[in-house]
Amino acid sequence: MKSVDNTRQITKTMEMVATAKIRKAQERIEAARPYAMKMLDVLTNVAANVEAGVHPLLIAREPSQNTVIVALTTDRGLCGAANANILRQADDLVKSETEAGAKVSVFPVGKKGINYFKYVGYDILDQRRDISDNPGFSDAKAIAEKLMELYLQVQVDKVVLVFNHFKSAMEQKPVAHVLLPIKQEAVEDDSEEKTAGDYEFEPSDSDVLDHLLPTYIEALIYRALLESAASEHGARRTAMKAATDNAGELIDILRRSFNRARQAAITQEIAEIVGGVAALEDSE
Repeated sequence: MKSVDNTRQITKTMEMVATAKIRKAQERIEAARPYAMKMLDVLTNVAANVEAGVHPLLIAREPSQNTVIVALTTDRGLCGAANANILRQADDLVKSETEAGAKVSVFPVGKKGINYFKYVGYDILDQRRDISDNPGFSDAKAIAEKLMELYLQVQVDKVVLVFNHFKSAMEQKPVAHVLLPIKQEAVEDDSEEKTAGDYEFEPSDSDVLDHLLPTYIEALIYRALLESAASEHGARRTAMKAATDNAGELIDILRRSFNRARQAAITQEIAEIVGGVAALEDSE
């Protein structure tokens, strides 16, 4: 009972820490959202003034000969099925892309993903670690530059980003997003609300697009890192709450067993005393 109670104190503390981190992670996601939305609005207006399909990051090479799967996992465990869902999704993508004739390599982010992909023997293109808990934009920029360099050099034909989408503290959903090539829908907007002619481009609209598209990729990866971090804290909070509740139930079971054993021992001692007294009276 003492051992289980000590474990319960640890899991309760981890639950409280995860709860505090969830709030901070949500605030970071909400703070990044206006920038991402405005940048997409500017990108849409720029693409409307240039022939967007000619940009290298927008050109799709079908069928894909070389596919990279970027899997965002955690550096620490004790977060429920958060990592298992990502690794399962990555496995399914590796299988489907291989069946389609592509050579598949993985780009794990997080110690759990690195260890798993090394164990199963996948081809690891690159890796990042120690950033899952508190990612920064510099981390996203480094990953984006590596991927875009390989894509522009035609060493990679397709990049798929797999991460946990943070819906709430209780729900996280693994999603797969095609990062490269950039889908035309991302830079095209046929809605009537689109504003045209609100921008003047200097030096030229094509030069601005050349700058915005890499920034768009960086923002997508950064948003995925933030979503993944919030999902990690949410999953850990749920797992630690379940562990705390289970520890409490186990303590109750052990306490009842202990009380029954103690009562049985007391009853046995009383029976022995009574038996001894009766034996003495009979001998007299």
